[in-house]
Amino acid sequence: MPFSTELVRDFVNTFDVETQTDELSSPAELALWLRERDLAGPHDRATDDDLRTAHELREGLRAALRREAADLPGLPLRVAVTPEEGPGLAPVADGVLGGLARIAAAAVTASWDRLKVCAEGTCQWAFIDSSKNRSRSWCSMRVCGNRTKTRAYRARKRGSRRPQGSNTDTV
Repeated sequence: MPFSTELVRDFVNTFDVETQTDELSSPAELALWLRERDLAGPHDRATDDDLRTAHELREGLRAALRREAADLPGLPLRVAVTPEEGPGLAPVADGVLGGLARIAAAAVTASWDRLKVCAEGTCQWAFIDSSKNRSRSWCSMRVCGNRTKTRAYRARKRGSRRPQGSNTDTV
């Protein structure tokens, strides 16, 4: 299983906010995504309810990365509290819901101070902030950082211009 921080990042990034594309657009794609990460067995199948649960969990995690509260009523993920090496969570079930419970448990152990969501409103891509002082705001300075800074620059320039007078004389 991938490290918890990378797993949570990869799961949140299954939906691209900017292009509105979803890697988990069907139960079959959800089951495949979980199998590829050894979170579900080769014969496990996902249902429409499992897909809804995955989408709710994903958007709840994205909200948490934005440091917002997320209400996830009735999320059918069963986990147990484990005492090994400090309290943690472990999935109780196998299969697709067990795989999703592993992602939820990984979120508890993930490095939240390093895991962030891009500050560019149209992006919302999850990334791991590897900067020394944990101060990154964008997933990519070259793309999202540049967009944000250019927009702010243009807004400042618009605000500093004096209104132009008419070129015609009035009598």
